[in-house]
Amino acid sequence: MDHGLPDDHTVKAALALAVRAPSVHNTQPWRWRIADHCVHLYLDPARALSSTDRGQRNMLLSCGAALHHLRVAFAALGWSALVHRLPNPAEPNHLATIELVRNRPNSQDIALSAAITRRRTDYRHFSSWPVPLGYLGLASERAARLGAVVRQVSGTPRELLVDPLRDAVQRRAEDLEKYRWELAEWSGRHGTPDAVPAGGTTRVRADDEFPAGPQTGEVPEPDFAELLVLGTSGDDRQSRLCAGEALSAILLTATNVGLATCVLTEPLEIPALRPRVRAAGLEGYPQALIRVGWAPSSDPLPMTPRREVEEVLDPIEASEATAC
Repeated sequence: MDHGLPDDHTVKAALALAVRAPSVHNTQPWRWRIADHCVHLYLDPARALSSTDRGQRNMLLSCGAALHHLRVAFAALGWSALVHRLPNPAEPNHLATIELVRNRPNSQDIALSAAITRRRTDYRHFSSWPVPLGYLGLASERAARLGAVVRQVSGTPRELLVDPLRDAVQRRAEDLEKYRWELAEWSGRHGTPDAVPAGGTTRVRADDEFPAGPQTGEVPEPDFAELLVLGTSGDDRQSRLCAGEALSAILLTATNVGLATCVLTEPLEIPALRPRVRAAGLEGYPQALIRVGWAPSSDPLPMTPRREVEEVLDPIEASEATAC
């Protein structure tokens, strides 16, 4: 980058944290381009899941999470990010342009950045220790700043979510060969940067992805977890991208205070089930369900592999070299 803007080492350090974001089946559906004055984020259609994610809902959530991870990483490195979302209507896969301005990091920036490498998706049953309401309130506030709404679901509304969760499991279990092939492709690449770790298809999950479709025929019971529904006022591409940013904010906030998290999207991948999730009391369009609680053990879960930054970088187009 030009004088006065981050050097390439700083940019790639931030990108190395950005690609730690969770993604559906660990597909990592993002591409990045580094220009003279900014960084560009693109959705990679080659990594689409035609069965699990027909409308690219989870791909956009994944890319939104990576975008927020990038902003958090840059903030800790001393750079504030000005984001232009969907800057080119003629190119819908161009999701964001990120301009950078020098800024002094604060303790929150540093803490959230440190949480990126500690975050895991935890499918285990959470302990019965209560989650302080202040923690959930903080996560909700940070999500609201990014254009999302978070509702804590309990009592009867919580019970209303059980049926669509189980229905989603049943429908996926009855899905034909295409879904099973897709799951095997993205869950069986052991030893590669696209792999879900061995054991990732067991009832106790240790992977680091959006759980896009059950893999054992069982619903991960909410048990003692707090159950949050993340939603947006719209359901277009920008709304889903912003939902991914808000999701990242919730996950990193929870991780920073020592809480475990698990994202559930199964009933939202099936259009017929989405209204039943809304019936639980969320206004707007639900985008993800999030389990939050205290992990049953302090033993760290394994880290899911990610592709190297160089593998997700594209050459910059001439028209993008100076346009931000």
